[in-house]
Amino acid sequence: MHTTALVLFSGGQDSTTCLAEALDKYERVETIGFDYGQRHSIELEARRTVLAHLRERFPHWAARLGEDHLINVDVLGRISESSLTQDIAFEMQANGLPNTFVPGRNLLFLTLAGALAYRRGLAVIVTGVCETDFSGYPDCRDDTMKAMQLALSLGMDRRFVIETPLMWIDKAATWAMAQRLGGDALVELIIEDTHTCYLGDRGQRHPWGYGCGHCPACELRARGWERYAASSR
Repeated sequence: MHTTALVLFSGGQDSTTCLAEALDKYERVETIGFDYGQRHSIELEARRTVLAHLRERFPHWAARLGEDHLINVDVLGRISESSLTQDIAFEMQANGLPNTFVPGRNLLFLTLAGALAYRRGLAVIVTGVCETDFSGYPDCRDDTMKAMQLALSLGMDRRFVIETPLMWIDKAATWAMAQRLGGDALVELIIEDTHTCYLGDRGQRHPWGYGCGHCPACELRARGWERYAASSR
């Protein structure tokens, strides 16, 4: 039975929910994040705030929450033509994918996470990718995760498990998962401290948190909140 995990932690709603679930399941949990040349640093700042508040407000998890690792992979931003790494408008591309897609991003993240997990003796890699409420990114799909698990295990000659707690649930169910794991305190932390907005807007406060309210990430988070709130009444 596995007792350790490494969580890909961005400072957003999904990865915070995944981190809470890992802390609920495993004896030792570490986190890894990436500075990949994104167009703003708000999410990186949110990472520090969320981790600090998790330690302060959830003492039963604090003892399990280990080291955080922030890796610089800004080369990804330099070779990418994405609205997440450049100041360009959000739009759909001819290939049917939104221009928020950063080719190879999750593949690189998981490879580096595997290398770190190998060195740190961590058996499970947790990522918040999802094939239900998502933008169609091919590197978020279940088949990709299964292929990466096999490649990492073969390439490092060590059995890794990639867990995707959100793969088959929508954003409303993600809010509900946070409620189940940490009650109102965790839901409030996600609202106040996590960041999802592609534009890095922290000036506008909505019932679901901070953001511009109209980018694809904000719209997805808002719709999920509305369904969650309606079902909780």
